Amino acid sequence: MPARFSESGVTFQYPENWHAERDDIGDGWTVTVQSPATTFFLLSHHDDCPPPEELVEQALADLRASYPDLEAEPASSQLAGRVAHGYDVSFFLFDLTNTCWLRAFRTPTATLLAMWQVSDLELESMEPVMRAIGASLAVGEEI
Repeated sequence: MPARFSESGVTFQYPENWHAERDDIGDGWTVTVQSPATTFFLLSHHDDCPPPEELVEQALADLRASYPDLEAEPASSQLAGRVAHGYDVSFFLFDLTNTCWLRAFRTPTATLLAMWQVSDLELESMEPVMRAIGASLAVGEEI
């Protein structure tokens, strides 16, 4: 049976053997769900409703600061019944290619940023899991 995260009208499911850790941030909260290996999913909830583009650009800039040679392609996908825009990113770390998906969208009361990251060693087995987490993401009508 999958584990379930629920807060502020936001819910998603993730594998029960993954570890979830929630932290407060200045304008909301962040939850990171870590696989037993290196794959993870991060979701941040911003109560001050910054523009989604601002969040993904800042996340991309943060990644670029650590990985100056990263490659990023603009991308969109459906999350929680909304179109979420962002980037598909790849970079090298410890001689491994890492894939990262950044997406953000706004609700009436918050902006959410989702980030998935997986190394090429785990990509084949973890990509379906990451997509399932994204597909399970739901946002209540009140937010």
